[in-house]
Amino acid sequence: MTASSPLWPAPFHHFRLNSDRPEALVDFYTRGLGMTARERGDGLWLLSGAGRRFLVGRGARETVSYAAYALDDPARLDDLQRHLEGQGIGIEPNPSPLFGNAAFAIRDPDGLPLVFGVPADDPVAAGGLPGRLQHIVFATTDPERIRRFYADRLGYAVSDKVFDDGALSACFFRSDEEHHSYAAFRADAARFDHVAFETTGWMDIRDWADHFGALRVPLWWGPGRHGPGNNLFFMVRDPDGNRVEISAELERMPRSMPHREWPHEEHTLNLWGRAWMRS
Repeated sequence: MTASSPLWPAPFHHFRLNSDRPEALVDFYTRGLGMTARERGDGLWLLSGAGRRFLVGRGARETVSYAAYALDDPARLDDLQRHLEGQGIGIEPNPSPLFGNAAFAIRDPDGLPLVFGVPADDPVAAGGLPGRLQHIVFATTDPERIRRFYADRLGYAVSDKVFDDGALSACFFRSDEEHHSYAAFRADAARFDHVAFETTGWMDIRDWADHFGALRVPLWWGPGRHGPGNNLFFMVRDPDGNRVEISAELERMPRSMPHREWPHEEHTLNLWGRAWMRS
């Protein structure tokens, strides 16, 4: 981690998910995640629920336009921009309507836009089962290049590394004390992997599973417990095939806590049994 980076803390705040049939996603997330949908004049839908918000727009299926992280202080945001410029990272205009003028964007080595900003408001609706937006994950062909960018240049802390025959196959990064707000898994192409919503405990996992069962949405993976993060989880898939994780009891780690290392095997990704192996 770059000690001089003013990033910390910067929790994951929102993202934009794309689809060639966005109305189907809006319907799924309003019913499945108990979110309120508001269509915007710029061709986007803002979805919000209990501790969660994100945008759905028209575009290529299973793609994310950007992932956005919130800072609570405009002065620290300015410091972060200067730090990134000092790292030789190009600064781009803010693409997100949820951050207003106090925001900017950069691109990671796979071309993913990352937005950092001070939220313009908090449009999160009340009601629904607890499940705040917590982390986002992407696949990459080069996890080590991603590690160098996020840890050495941006200032994310590395929580866990997974190795396959000596090569880095997955890496988990935190931008506050929760185990990860971003992670990268090795795969045959760079792409969106999944997004996760953090609940308040094991009984919420039960209630969410009952909820999806009542909607005839089958669990795609889990329930189980991850090794990295030690969190309880299950996943479902939306109509486009995007994976949505419901999580509980995600580990908290102080900023200075060193990372740990795991072998690339099913037990690492699911201490209880079978796992989804990206590579």
